[in-house]
Amino acid sequence: MSEAMASGKTLETKADPFAYTPYDGSKRPFAIGLEMLDVEEWIEPDANLAHYLDEKDRLFRDRRAEVFCAEDGTAAVQKEVLDLLIAHLPVRFPDIYRLENGVISVAPANRSYDVAVWRGAPLELAARLVQEDLVIMRGSPDGYRFVAGAVTFPSTWSPRHMFGKPMSGIHAEVPGFEGRMGAMVDRIFANLPVEKPVWRLNWSLYEDGDLHQPVIRSVTEKWWGEEAMDASSVFVRVERQTLRRLPVSKDILFTIKVFVDPADGFRRHPRGRELALGLRDQLLALNGPQIVYKNLTGSRDSLANALQALADEMV
Repeated sequence: MSEAMASGKTLETKADPFAYTPYDGSKRPFAIGLEMLDVEEWIEPDANLAHYLDEKDRLFRDRRAEVFCAEDGTAAVQKEVLDLLIAHLPVRFPDIYRLENGVISVAPANRSYDVAVWRGAPLELAARLVQEDLVIMRGSPDGYRFVAGAVTFPSTWSPRHMFGKPMSGIHAEVPGFEGRMGAMVDRIFANLPVEKPVWRLNWSLYEDGDLHQPVIRSVTEKWWGEEAMDASSVFVRVERQTLRRLPVSKDILFTIKVFVDPADGFRRHPRGRELALGLRDQLLALNGPQIVYKNLTGSRDSLANALQALADEMV
């Protein structure tokens, strides 16, 4: 098996559908699953960059209080994040980003920003440059806390609700986090070296392909009804997350890039049958609390059946 497949990443370019497939058997759900990250691969712009940045513009304009938050005393680290991106992006992606006379341009999105104008909102500008959401975590007696963030594309959580909380509070609803997993995460955050960033993947299923998914549903509110369904009603959402200790502040920057693909797209993928069955198997392996956490109460079996039917069509 190739290194790409072993890591859950398909062999297509990241601009292609199903760029990452952690549900193919290469990853276990509800596992930390961190891997070393080559800093050259820290940020991943793709063919959807303009669409993501347009959506970020809309959300910052219409819902800024919901998607941006920052504690007093974080201005310097926000600027550190922006400076790090401005130093990285034009060098790593010269066909996409250009920095001239204090103005950074994003060619595919046809936009430019005078960095000095954004002196009072450096983290927001940083988020407007990339598809990733950005969260700054800072050490405290209670563990690392969410002290600043530009989170436009949350996956069934509210940035405002999580703002200020330590890792234990942010992950309070995650099955298995309390105890050994939580202690491991605390150690990872405490000991992460500046020169050794890491990354991980997770997946979830949704009724639509919207990037902005902040709604937290109760156990009685199901994504899908009880009726039989087919793959056309299912969207696979994968998050590529990175952790990087910032060299000056020593805070940790958490980035999240969301990929959304219709499950029906498995039909056109060279590994489509394998991926559909892998996702089905992971669904059926979920225990009760995991089903609830993924908002699949009452719909898990119907989803698994729909994926099996899709796989059967591709024999």
